[in-house]
Amino acid sequence: MTSEPTPMLVVEDLSVHYGGVIAVESVNFQVGSGEIVAMIGANGAGKSSTLMAICGLAPSTGRIKFQGEDVSVVQPAKRVSRGIVLVPEGRRIFSRLTVIENLRMGAYSRQDTKEIEADIERAFDLFPILKERMSQQGGTLSGGEQQMLAIARGVMARPKLILLDEPSLGLSPIYSQKIFSIIRTLAGEGRSILLVEQNARAALAISQRAYCLETGRIILEGVSADLANDPRIRAAYLGE
Repeated sequence: MTSEPTPMLVVEDLSVHYGGVIAVESVNFQVGSGEIVAMIGANGAGKSSTLMAICGLAPSTGRIKFQGEDVSVVQPAKRVSRGIVLVPEGRRIFSRLTVIENLRMGAYSRQDTKEIEADIERAFDLFPILKERMSQQGGTLSGGEQQMLAIARGVMARPKLILLDEPSLGLSPIYSQKIFSIIRTLAGEGRSILLVEQNARAALAISQRAYCLETGRIILEGVSADLANDPRIRAAYLGE
């Protein structure tokens, strides 16, 4: 018999506490190689805290395994070097740096100068508008352009796993469609994507599997197409 490949990410019994406040409680999930997995739920459900814990940026208990290695106590910067990158909610680009300076900041942990320059060109292929804006300060870009820059900056670290936190938040439908198209492209190149997204309909349409969080717990999980047809999901998150 052929054994199943090791998932890119395995999260076991993860809890996140902020003082006495429980944000996430005993969640278990995984993300396969090249897979887009969506995480949906209302505001305050614990989605962002889950992503932060995977990056080592939130106080957590439980176990986080990346490519078979337990990284639960690995420092955040070293998790980036291993291939885990967060594109945070609100973009958080360096507003006073130019587009190209932002991209180079994304590669801060790398030493391969020639490859970095090649990856900048690759980023411009993925996001042609950024090439046109390469000398502009990040803060002068539109919201959609800033989101593209945030994703491109994350890709500059050469991640194997990209954690996307609300990438379509505040964007026009046209820019949202562009962002989701880019997410598909990144997954098609072999990267794993864990997508936190309040637009549940789009998240379920773009992903292979999904988890639904409610008050810090996973209450539903499964194939995205099945969840999109679940009456509970349709009533709570799809406006039906």
